[in-house]
Amino acid sequence: MASSEQKLVEENGSVISSLLDKAKGFIAEKLANIPTPEATVDDVDFKGVSRQGVDYHAKVSVKNPYSQSIPICQISYILKSATRTIASGTIPDPGSLVGKGTTVLDVPVKVAYGIAVSLMKDIGKDWDIDYQLDIGLTIDIPVVGDITIPVSTKGEIKLPSLRDFF
Repeated sequence: MASSEQKLVEENGSVISSLLDKAKGFIAEKLANIPTPEATVDDVDFKGVSRQGVDYHAKVSVKNPYSQSIPICQISYILKSATRTIASGTIPDPGSLVGKGTTVLDVPVKVAYGIAVSLMKDIGKDWDIDYQLDIGLTIDIPVVGDITIPVSTKGEIKLPSLRDFF
């Protein structure tokens, strides 16, 4: 009798294990098919010169497929020229994405004077640099949790001239 009980326990354990594996697969499939907001960088422009450095602003459009607004936890960015990082930072708690619509975010990027001056020396006549801007938009989707939407763009950006400083 003990062996028949043991066999029944083993069979039940196998059935439960199989059901758990199927449930995990179902949940993973459903989570993989959940729509997520999509982001694009629309523009990167020179905005001005301040005491701390040269200011650029990136306009990022984010489409929210959900009817509810979604909180943005943070925006992180890295601005590179060639392989050199010239600016990086994090913007905590920048607001939220509107429900069923597009939110345009302004991401300020500040390049320190020392880096801007060294770039000016390397640039020459055209006064622009080739850049890559990598942005990570971390949002909080209910039930799923925090996800980071990566968005990247490359292009040329103008460096300030002497008249921009004065």
